[in-house]
Amino acid sequence: MDEKDKNNMEQENGQDASENEKTTKKKEKDEYEKICYMCRRPESVAGPMISMPGGMDVCPSCLQKAFDSVMGGNFDFGKLDLNQLDKLDKDKSNTGFPPFLMNLSSINPIPKRQQVKKKKEKTDAEPTFKLDDIPAPHKIKAQLDEYVVGQEMAKKVISVAVYNHYKRIFVKERGDKDVVIEKSNILMIGPTGSGKTYLVKTLAKLLNVPLAIADATSLTEAGYIGDDIESVVSKLLAAADNDVEKAEHGIIFIDEIDKIAKKKNMNTRDVSGEAVQQELLKLLEGSTVDVPVGGGQKNAMTPMTSVNTDNILFICGGAFPDLEEIIKERLTKTSSMGFGADLKDKYDKDPTLLSKVSNEDLRKFGMIPEFLGRLPVTVTLQGLTKEFLVRILREPKNAIIRQYEKLLELDEVKLNFEEEALERIAEEAMKKDTGARALRAILEEYMLDIMYEIPKDSNIGSVTITKAYLDKKGGPLIEMRA
Repeated sequence: MDEKDKNNMEQENGQDASENEKTTKKKEKDEYEKICYMCRRPESVAGPMISMPGGMDVCPSCLQKAFDSVMGGNFDFGKLDLNQLDKLDKDKSNTGFPPFLMNLSSINPIPKRQQVKKKKEKTDAEPTFKLDDIPAPHKIKAQLDEYVVGQEMAKKVISVAVYNHYKRIFVKERGDKDVVIEKSNILMIGPTGSGKTYLVKTLAKLLNVPLAIADATSLTEAGYIGDDIESVVSKLLAAADNDVEKAEHGIIFIDEIDKIAKKKNMNTRDVSGEAVQQELLKLLEGSTVDVPVGGGQKNAMTPMTSVNTDNILFICGGAFPDLEEIIKERLTKTSSMGFGADLKDKYDKDPTLLSKVSNEDLRKFGMIPEFLGRLPVTVTLQGLTKEFLVRILREPKNAIIRQYEKLLELDEVKLNFEEEALERIAEEAMKKDTGARALRAILEEYMLDIMYEIPKDSNIGSVTITKAYLDKKGGPLIEMRA
């Protein structure tokens, strides 16, 4: 190939790359809304934008304000020949326009994570949400069983509540007005490490819907230091890649909801307790809120967009410490004297005590009635026993032991655990009293030397973890390759 053909080929490749770049930019332009560089409102809120040199878009109201401030309100930008704007960057001597228009190409573009995707045009014939996209409750539970051990009643309740929630969306988008179906928001109560967050994460993954997990401890009343209530929805919008329509069919999990209980005997304003419950009411019920795009806090330089929370499923979870004592007090309050009286310690070792919770108990804990009324489905998770912890170690699809087996499999080493060793790990986890979270920490400690020493010798074929090794009275059983 001579030099001329090579140059022609390079030019053709350069043209192809340029065409691809133009196509990509056009696709992104068609996919995302224009955003005003001054007020940061998207086109769906501020109206049609005026495109300026340098890729900057300005809404009519902001452009008029800019001309008013520079020219004393004597100029109507509607009379402006926008074709002349292309010459502004080249002709710096042009003094007929405001100074902010003289060097537009130097302005940094708005990052993509702060851009809002355009809403798809809806047709009356076909709703945007199809009921076939959501599996039946028994299928949802069957999929949860593959990842979550135990908590049978909780998985059943959640499966039905989620299925009914998305049926409600389907009925609403279809236009049926005979019966209005209310939202099925969920309140999850269970001790730490019982699987509340893991259940929600698994559920969102199986349904393939955006999920946002927020911490109620960081929320405060509007005007105080901390996160505003709208930041919860902003996280969901970011998880949906700034697609408002997709976010409006998502799930929001608010963890540590028990930390916003009403404070007792307080003489100061309760800005992170009862006030947060009051402000959450509008989100749980369903309303349109303006949220910052990109997951940040509200400020003058962050684009804002509107999100309707009517079709968002809210799941609130918390450990609710000392709630069992409140339940126990209510159940034993009617005790009488004599042979037929209930003993005061009757419920001390009842593993199902949390399942007897009522709204009266939650109100006494510090949750306001209006808040509880918007969480009609209550799910209780039981504390994990030694037998459950052993099952968690080996039964789920992504069990912790399977993860270590996979890691050593990459070194062509087979990892085994004796039954007694698994029980020993479960016993250690029970002592830490942090549920399934303790299993990872314990295994990391015991497996450190194994993961360090095994790769040294390529002749090792398998390793068996024994109870004696965990008790530091012996070593693991190592078999060499044949």
